[in-house]
Amino acid sequence: MSMYVNPPSECVSVVESPADSDVEKECKVKTATCTEPVTPGKQKLSSWLNKNFKIEMTDGRVLIGVFLCTDRDGNVILGSCSEYLKPEENGTIEEPRVLGLVMVPGRHIVSIHLDDITTHYSGEVM
Repeated sequence: MSMYVNPPSECVSVVESPADSDVEKECKVKTATCTEPVTPGKQKLSSWLNKNFKIEMTDGRVLIGVFLCTDRDGNVILGSCSEYLKPEENGTIEEPRVLGLVMVPGRHIVSIHLDDITTHYSGEVM
């Protein structure tokens, strides 16, 4: 899984050269000028990098973390992520569980929102 969001003026491609042994591999990074224009979708993704995301999942959990990466399958990487469980029947919300770096499979994502860092999952102001 890899998603590269590059400045409009350059593209990066990775080329593997033949290795001397099975253990050692050398990667060379080649930078070239892009001939493709930057699409509005790439611009939107680029603007979301390092922003707080709130992701609601199919099982009711909510993940809040920093958007770092996505791929063509809709998988999302969040950094500094916390997990919030569904509120209990009596309305109480448990403390969040700190997860750190997570990969959220796209097939389990119900919705994604830019998260306002001044509010909690319950909507209370910090």
